[in-house]
Amino acid sequence: MLDYKQLEALATVVEECGFDKAAGRLHITQSAVSQRIRALEDTVGQALLIRSTPVRPTPAGQRLLTHFRKVYHLESDLLADLLPSSDSVPVIALGINEDSLATWFLPALHPFLQANNVLLDLYTDDQEQTHDLLRAGKVAGCVSTRPDPIQGCSCFRLGRMEYQCLATPEFARRWFPHGVTAEGIRQAPAVTFNRKDMLHCRFAQAWNVMPGEFPTHYVPSTEKFVELISASLAYGMVPHPQGLPLTTRGELLPLAPQSHISITLYWHQWSLGTTLIRELAGALKQGCRDMLLQ
Repeated sequence: MLDYKQLEALATVVEECGFDKAAGRLHITQSAVSQRIRALEDTVGQALLIRSTPVRPTPAGQRLLTHFRKVYHLESDLLADLLPSSDSVPVIALGINEDSLATWFLPALHPFLQANNVLLDLYTDDQEQTHDLLRAGKVAGCVSTRPDPIQGCSCFRLGRMEYQCLATPEFARRWFPHGVTAEGIRQAPAVTFNRKDMLHCRFAQAWNVMPGEFPTHYVPSTEKFVELISASLAYGMVPHPQGLPLTTRGELLPLAPQSHISITLYWHQWSLGTTLIRELAGALKQGCRDMLLQ
């Protein structure tokens, strides 16, 4: 049988990226943390951690972590039903892309968070990568562009986020005086969230400009991303909810109004059937009807 104190030690070491911080969080010594993990490794007969910096789970360790986190959610749901006055507050880990987090995600969850005493632990990644967090067992649910459910999970469609390529009027006059051209794209400084973000590449390919053929700032902050555009230092793909106030005021304008890009988003979650996860999914489904294009 698995010892859940040992599994908790394994999960805490991975979450805290090391033994020292894990010991502090568990209120035990570092030696005790190491002993628990060694005992768990003896039980399963294989290494569960790669002792690197930061510490990483082995494939076997990752499978145990996924199991532990699923059991945690089931137990939290059971205790909430049996002990409604308990001081224990469940934590739900979720994977979300930055643009969704900056626009519709938290407003959609507002009713759920008001109705439930629960804490969120949000992991951010590109919308095409978040399902890897779910597959690895790090999160109980995620927003993704993947339409098919991962094994052991369910999914449903949330809606579409529309992106437009925006710039200030000053930037447009300097770099695109005659409208968007391949030559202008190859010369004008673009801004991209990170190297996983392919939205600007998709925009440029409409003019037969390939990835790597245009200068790019990498700014992994949704707020600073738009600040760079607003300062006339770059142009880039901005989600409609974030760009609408700026275009309405005339501070930014779409460089190619007909060349918007729509991203369809899906919600993926473990097929656990816990009350909290069902209610969270219901809140997202309801909220997205008003906040995303359907």
